[in-house]
Order: sequence, then structure tokens, then C-alpha cells
Amino acid sequence: MKTGRDVVIGALLGADEFGFATAPLVVEGCIMMRKCHLNTCPVGVATQDPVLRKKFQGKPEHVVNYFFFVAEEVREIMAQLGIRTFDELVGRTDLLDTRAGLEHWKAHGLDFTNIFYQPPTDEPRYQALEQDHGLEAALDHQLIERSKPAIEKGEKVSFITPVRNRNRSVGAMLSGEIARRHGEAGLADDSIHIQFNGSAGQSFGAFLVHGVTFDLVGEGNDYVGKGLAGGRIIVRSPNDFRGFGPEHIIVGNTVLYGATMGEAYLSGVAGERFAVRNSGAATVIEGTGDHGCEYMTGGTVVVLGGTGRNFAAGMSGGVAYVFDPERKFKDNCNLTMVDLEPVLTTAEQKEKVGMQTWHSMLRGDERETDEAILKRLVENHFRYTGSFRARDILSNWPASRGMFVKVMPKEYRRALAELWESANTASKAA
Repeated sequence: MKTGRDVVIGALLGADEFGFATAPLVVEGCIMMRKCHLNTCPVGVATQDPVLRKKFQGKPEHVVNYFFFVAEEVREIMAQLGIRTFDELVGRTDLLDTRAGLEHWKAHGLDFTNIFYQPPTDEPRYQALEQDHGLEAALDHQLIERSKPAIEKGEKVSFITPVRNRNRSVGAMLSGEIARRHGEAGLADDSIHIQFNGSAGQSFGAFLVHGVTFDLVGEGNDYVGKGLAGGRIIVRSPNDFRGFGPEHIIVGNTVLYGATMGEAYLSGVAGERFAVRNSGAATVIEGTGDHGCEYMTGGTVVVLGGTGRNFAAGMSGGVAYVFDPERKFKDNCNLTMVDLEPVLTTAEQKEKVGMQTWHSMLRGDERETDEAILKRLVENHFRYTGSFRARDILSNWPASRGMFVKVMPKEYRRALAELWESANTASKAA
């Protein structure tokens, strides 16, 4: 979608809503270098490099002006067609001149009858009814009611409830209620602890805020922990499950999409694009599909099993630790923006590079070494999920630590080193 003509044709074919993507980006200054994933956008649109971001010249007024021109072209075409309102335009395929397209050699053998068909009806062809999303029956209403002592008085609340895959975005409304009353800080840790039994629908634990723990005994669909905002999510198998975590799919695709804070411990394997655009959450998983940690900008990911291809594509921040006893991970990792390093012991790291490789975890600047961060997260994973893989790794930690590979973004390392040097200089001056 680029022009008013595109909008009119879409409306004639039956559309009454339109989405624009590339054109507004170009209006903001994008020159389509197709380097978005390399952090080297020369006009500052798709980069976190402060030098390149200074080159960004886009303004909201540019986009507003563009859409005014699109709307003006739509109005002019409607006037030429003798149409007074946009609703009258929707579905009027009889106003399309299709001859040139149908006579083109590429269209030979294709039947467009169903596309141009106008069903006989007395009902309007444009949107006349609002979709009922069934929010009045959302599970969150029950969660909010049972969590009131914590929300209103700060008392700890814990209960068990079933969940089904028709229950979507569980926790979003609860988190919204907490945010309205307590702001971004949320509640004290584990103020609300809810155990869910069953198979959760899409976006389980979406936007979950600090102070809420969701413990799912079963499995989750796609987008578990989407936009996680400080809460804790645990997904584990029932106690009578006889499978092995690194071989068992427990959550779907795009888990922790855009997470900003919080923790997630998932005792099994995730689908594709795990932790895509994660910018601050810490998580442990026992295997991932393709494109893990794609476009990740912060946080910590620990993988206790295999990964699919293209791991760390576009990863510009955060750190990942991958358990790689067979030394095959390098073949699955996209090394364009990251380096692979061993996980040093605390003593080795302090001796070799001081504390330049520290990074902030969860809540507060703890400045831990890689070994301390990794071991703490694996211990948490075992405590929360009872993972056999975590148990085996911890049982022989000195040997296991040497089997982990650290995935470190090159620019992130440089930025951390600059922060360390700045803090060190300030400390000496004081």
C-alpha cells in the first residue's frame, strides 16, 4: 500500500481497513538499504548506534503530511467515480476496469470470478457490526477478583486454577489492574502466585508485571510471556510426566517477544524465534527452534539444549549462554553481529578482563561474573521446574560450565566496556 489508488482498489475489492508499512518508513527517511539486521542503517532508522541515530531526520509531521496526500488522492478518485462516501466504495467490484489485467498473458488460465463476485444481499458490504471478543468471559476477571487482597492491601495471595487453550492473553488484564494502582513498580516479589493446570492459549502471561508469578503445569501456546514486564513465568510438565525436557516441546513460537523485565523458566523446548526482541528479561529454556534470540537487545538467555539455525540474527544486546557439549552450536549461530566465547570461572574472568563483561540482571545492577549469572539461573530453573537437565548440569558444575558457549554481541561488549571505563574514571576522581 503506497498510494490513494491502492486504497481505492483495495476498497473496491472489499477492504475497509488498510495497513501501510514501507511507504511511511520512506517518508521518515528510510532509503531501503536492506541492512536493518546489521545495525548499520545509514539514515538512523533501524540502528542503535548513537552516531548513526544522529543522522535520523524524520518527523511526525512528515508522516501526517504523507497520509493527507493519500487521503486527498482517494477523495479525487471517489469524485471521478461519483461516490460520495467511503462506505459506498467498499465491495463495488463493478467499478474496476479489469480488461487490461485479464487480457495480459500472465493471467491466461486464471479464473477471477470469485474475486470480483458481488453476492446478492440487503446487508451493507462495509463493516456495520463490532466484533465481540468475549472479554466479559475472560479468565482474568476471576484472577483479579481472587487477587484483590494483594492488589488492594499488599497481602500475599496463592491459588490454583485450571486453564484451557481458549484462554488467551491470561494475565494481561490482571497486570493492567496492578499497573493502574501501583504503577511500573508493581507489587512485592511473588505477591500473587497462581498455579495453572492445563494447556494455555496464546500470549499466556502477556505483559505480566512485577510481583506476579504464573506457574503453568502443562504447556503453553505461542507468545508465552509476550511483553513480559517484570513478572515471573514458570512452565513445567506434570509430576507424572515421563519425558525428557530437551526432547519435549512445552511452549510454542515467539516466546518472550519484546519482553522488557522479569524471568521465565521453561522446562522443555520452545518453537521458533525464542526471545525475539527481548530487551531485559532473564530466561532458561531447554532447547529452541530456528532464529532464537533474533533482534535481541538486552536480557539474558540460557539454553540447556540444542538450537535451530540462525541463532542470534540481528542480536545487538544482551547475552546468551548455550549448553553445547557436542560443539555443534557454531554451525547454527549467525555470527554477523556476535562473538562466541567460553564461559570463564569467576577467578579467570576477574584475572583476565576485570569486570568489564558484567551486565545488569533483572532488578538492579549486580555486576556478577558470567559463571555467577549462569549458575544462579540454572539453579533457579531447577528449583522452579525440577528440570532433570538442570539437575545433571549442576551435579558436576566444573565440567558442565566448560560446555557452555557465551554469545556476546560485539557492539554490546564495546558499550559495556565504555560504561565500565566511565564508571572507573568517575570512581578515581571521587
